[in-house]
Amino acid sequence: MIWLSVVGFLVAALAAALIVRWGREHAMAYGNAMPQRFHLGDIPRLGGAALLAGMAVGWGLGVWQSCQGDPGSLRLGPWVGNWLLVLLPAALGGIAEDMTQRLPVRYRLALTGASGALAVLLLDLALPRLGWPWLDTMLRAAPWLGAAIAMLAVTGLPHAFNIIDGYNGLAGMVALILCLALAHVALQVGDRALAALLVSTAAATAGFLIWNYPRGMLFAGDGGAYVWGVVIALASISLVQRNPAVSPWFPMLLLIYPVWETVFSIYRKAVRGVSPGVADALHFHQLIYRRIVRGVFHDDESRRVLMRNNRTSPYLWGFTLLTVVPAILFWNNTPRLMGFCGLFVVSYVLAYLAIVRFKVPQWLRR
Repeated sequence: MIWLSVVGFLVAALAAALIVRWGREHAMAYGNAMPQRFHLGDIPRLGGAALLAGMAVGWGLGVWQSCQGDPGSLRLGPWVGNWLLVLLPAALGGIAEDMTQRLPVRYRLALTGASGALAVLLLDLALPRLGWPWLDTMLRAAPWLGAAIAMLAVTGLPHAFNIIDGYNGLAGMVALILCLALAHVALQVGDRALAALLVSTAAATAGFLIWNYPRGMLFAGDGGAYVWGVVIALASISLVQRNPAVSPWFPMLLLIYPVWETVFSIYRKAVRGVSPGVADALHFHQLIYRRIVRGVFHDDESRRVLMRNNRTSPYLWGFTLLTVVPAILFWNNTPRLMGFCGLFVVSYVLAYLAIVRFKVPQWLRR
């Protein structure tokens, strides 16, 4: 597992370096008027391609190692190729959008939907239980409901990661934390194959992050967000499906930040009569940037913007850890996990309203 991580990290970091060196021309296509733009200059948005390369090589090495006697007891096999096939429609669609800025939201949603459909067809992915007896009975009576939930998760989570991707190191560090948390529980229940894939994904993410944070020389773009979303969705459903001891609310609590950010975003746009597909600058991380992280005094404007950008992400890393820590502690305790999910939703809404109404404590503003 260590070699998979080292190779995945090095390949992703090297691919990212090549993109930073040769990808400037495509970066000019990203207009200055975009509401999600919180940087100066033309920065390549093809980090997803570097991430995909690092993951594919790491996973391929794991399959090769398993075929050579499996000294690390990884138990990886040809089925890993199906994971890559499931990942490709969403990843390539995101990368195409990053290169052209012309792929409409409905097409990208269709491509992540294709990944969801492939997950059900090729991986037999389905959510077997929800932690409530009457709902579990319904899932057993109608197995297609579990498959539909799995398809919805694989389709929607990539877009949830895309929503929280806005500042240097934000989505990448959240993805890295989630992958390691899922890998930790996978190892607890003896699922080394799933843990190996997740650790390799975390390592490739780390290879991307050295170019993304703190200097912001490369962005993940839609491609990177979609890769993280699909892989983490597949791993979350698979962990619950393959290991009865794991509560289905464990991945729900892990992912509650990007999931609730998406749900809340759809709600507030619907209230204003705006399509959910229209980008805006009112997401939680954007409000922290505008209202909590104060301006940085520096003679160079781009340096000032970069420093302020970098100060935003740690707030959200801490916010994520507030759900990750209890999820890891109570990964097999459904009532407690459900309680923490409810607590997060209430805390998020109260924090959002406090920021909007300028009622943030002075000690939080820097």
